[in-house]
Amino acid sequence: MGWLTTLSGYLTPAFLVLSPVLSYSDQAISMHRTKSSAGFSLDIPLIMLVASLLRIFYYPGAKFDNALLVQSFVMVVMQVILLKIALEHRPAPYSKGGEATVPFTRVNETRRPFNFWQWRSPKPYWQFLVSLFVGLVFCEFLLSSLPSLYQWYSSAIGFIGLGVEATLPIPQILANARLRSCKGFRLSVLASWLIGDSMKMFWFFTSTTSIPLAFKVCGMFQAMCDAVLGVQYMVYGDGEAGAKAHQSPAIVQLELQGNGFTTASGHAKPPGRRTSVSEKSI
Repeated sequence: MGWLTTLSGYLTPAFLVLSPVLSYSDQAISMHRTKSSAGFSLDIPLIMLVASLLRIFYYPGAKFDNALLVQSFVMVVMQVILLKIALEHRPAPYSKGGEATVPFTRVNETRRPFNFWQWRSPKPYWQFLVSLFVGLVFCEFLLSSLPSLYQWYSSAIGFIGLGVEATLPIPQILANARLRSCKGFRLSVLASWLIGDSMKMFWFFTSTTSIPLAFKVCGMFQAMCDAVLGVQYMVYGDGEAGAKAHQSPAIVQLELQGNGFTTASGHAKPPGRRTSVSEKSI
């Protein structure tokens, strides 16, 4: 058992540092190649960017393992790239007129206060991230001179950051359940999450370096959520069959009209671009 712990002490930190690239590079390349981010939840970059920034500013007060700090920096870079690609390749509007013609609007999506992270223009996304970073820098300089208050603040942002990260799989779980399909969610991402969970759990509870309790608790919750994603992938697969089976008559009607078939009124429509199921659902 001792040799396994020693081996894990070397391999797991290296894997953690590289995990953002290993987990999300295939997703980014796929969206760039297909020119579509259909099926990919924009909440994933939001969750990971907020969590990683909070973890970076948690480090001065917690002094946890350096590998976890480096991973946070690498994750920020990777998620910024992923967000940029996802925003550039949002699915095109599927119909003429109405809300659906506006970029960054998703059908049947519950509106959030101030349309948070559902904005139609890419600019507010970057403004929010810059504002968050500036706010954290300001709090760091302001509270670092007050030791008792700073210790409480550091612990708070640590638990918040790790708690936010632990919710990472939830938006994808909900999206998969709504579409009854895992189309657009890469198997490579899921595999890297599950492998990473296994390695992290073993390392967290056997490491001789400092691993705060918050990492362990939030890591276990995230591992359970990732397991649910794995079950969804086995049940739904990555195809469109489930989504097609649950299309509404109105959506089917739009598909028929877009391909030159006769409408309910008897008027023929000229052939047009067929809209994919994932574009209509997302």
